[in-house]
Amino acid sequence: MKESGVMNRMRALHCGWLLILLLLTGCPSMAPDANAASAQIRGLLAEQAAAWNRGDIDGFMQGYWNSEDLRFASGDSVTYGWAAANQRYHAHYPDRAAMGTLDFSDLAVELLAPDAALVFGHWSLQREHDRPHGLFTLLLRKTADGWKITRDHTSAAASS
Repeated sequence: MKESGVMNRMRALHCGWLLILLLLTGCPSMAPDANAASAQIRGLLAEQAAAWNRGDIDGFMQGYWNSEDLRFASGDSVTYGWAAANQRYHAHYPDRAAMGTLDFSDLAVELLAPDAALVFGHWSLQREHDRPHGLFTLLLRKTADGWKITRDHTSAAASS
C-alpha cells in the first residue's frame, strides 16, 4: 500500500511539472508573436525600399534607430550614430541616378526575443550602368517607435 501511495504522488508531481511546462511554453501571453513581429519587420524594410525608390534618403533612414549607438558597418569602415549614417548615405548617393532602384530579397527574419530580431537578406540596386548587389545582416530592436535597425552590416559583391 505504501508503494502505491508513493507512486501516485510521484505521478502527480510529474504531471504537475508537465502541466507547468505546457503552460509556460504554450501560453500565448508568454510566447512572442513571431509572425506579427516578422510581418512588422518586413513592412519596415518595404517602407525603406519605397522611400529609397522615391529618392528619399531621410525617409529611408526612418527605419534606423535614431541614436548615437547605431552601428553601420560596410566595406572596411564602421559608422556610429544615426546622423553619421545619414550623412554617409547622402554622400554616397548624391542623386537619383546614384541611388537607382533598391530591392531587398531572400529575407530571413529570426526573432531572438520579444524585442529583438535578426534579419539576413540580399540587396540590389538597378542603375543605368550597373547592378551592384550584396548581403546584409541587421539587428533590430522593438522600441516605443516600433521596430528599428540598431546594427547593420552590409557587404557588396565583387564587381564582375
